[in-house]
Parts: sequence; structure tokens; C-alpha cells
Amino acid sequence: MAQRGIFITFEGVEGSGKTTQVQRLATALGPNVVLTREPGGTPIAERIRDIFLTSDGITPMTELLLIAASRAQHVDELIRPALAANQIVICDRFIDASVAYQGYRGGIDLEFIHQLNRTATGGLMPDLTFVLDLSPEIGLQRQQQGGTHRDRLDRESLESHRKVREGYLFAAKTDPDRVKVIDAAQSPDAVHAALLTEYQEYLSKSE
Repeated sequence: MAQRGIFITFEGVEGSGKTTQVQRLATALGPNVVLTREPGGTPIAERIRDIFLTSDGITPMTELLLIAASRAQHVDELIRPALAANQIVICDRFIDASVAYQGYRGGIDLEFIHQLNRTATGGLMPDLTFVLDLSPEIGLQRQQQGGTHRDRLDRESLESHRKVREGYLFAAKTDPDRVKVIDAAQSPDAVHAALLTEYQEYLSKSE
């Protein structure tokens, strides 16, 4: 095992089943798991989340800077201390979301995003990232059928959601050792099984 805990992040387009799979993996890995999310995870970061998700007319750059502020607080207050205590941290979205949403969707230079992420996190990287890959058409259909509350990001154009997916696939292509793409069109049980398999493979390589 690593000398510190394990940091796992989940990414994916809206409606990919991310929230369900985050919770299922946390349950499967036992009581030593800290479950958190971005933006959010701490009281200050949750207040930033409210601004982020409810402010119409917000620009991609403002989004990025709000997320960076939230992320810095989140890492310092919650994630690093949990990892230092040898806990498993599972976070619903992290640095790759900035690439997908503010980079590919928002058009902000990717190198600037990477630099800002490094500054906000102090260089902290996930050990393992799962991208739940799904066509935006299916994801949005799932949300509508499930009656899920839809925030301002959910209500954006189909083209916007397609750009987000493209951004996630780019992240996976550029860092394949860390970022694992899981077919989210499968049944929830099949997705969960694939996640466990990837997690066990990560542990085997870490020994």
C-alpha cells in the first residue's frame, strides 16, 4: 500500500451515472473512505458551489477562477489531511473537469488551466481517475426520464455537452495510466464491476 491514502476521482458528462457509481464504490471499499465533491466539499467551497451553479451569465473564466478557489480550499482543508491519515478519498469531479468544461466547452487555453490547477492543488494529482463515458444524448435523456433536478450546466446546448465529452476523452488519451474510461452505457452493475476491476489492477501495480 502507498505510504499515504489513495486519491480517486470520478468524471463524466451529465447523466452518466457518476453520483450512483461514486456511492457504490465508496460502499464497496469500506469505512476508510472519505467521499467528497467539486465544487464543494468544505463549508467555504460549498458556498462557492452555490454561486457557480446558480449564476446565469457567468463567463468561463469566472467559472474557472471560482473552481480554482474552491479547489484550493478543498485540497488544503479536506483532501490532503485525509490522505495523510491514510484514508481513501473519492471525489466527484476534480482537475479534469476544468479541462472538459472550461477548456473544451469554454475555450480557455489548456496550458493556463493546467498551471492554475497546479497552483490550486499544490501539485496534488489523483492516483486514479474514472471517466464514465456516455453520449450526451443518452445522458440528457436519462436525466429527463429520472426527473433529476437540472442546474444551469445541465440546461446548456447539446453541442456544449458534446464538447465536454470530447474534453474528457482528451484527458484520458493524454494520461492513460491515470485516467480510465468506463463505458457508462452498460448496466449499473456492469459499470460497478468494471470500476472494481480497474481499482484492483491499480492496487496490483502499486505493490
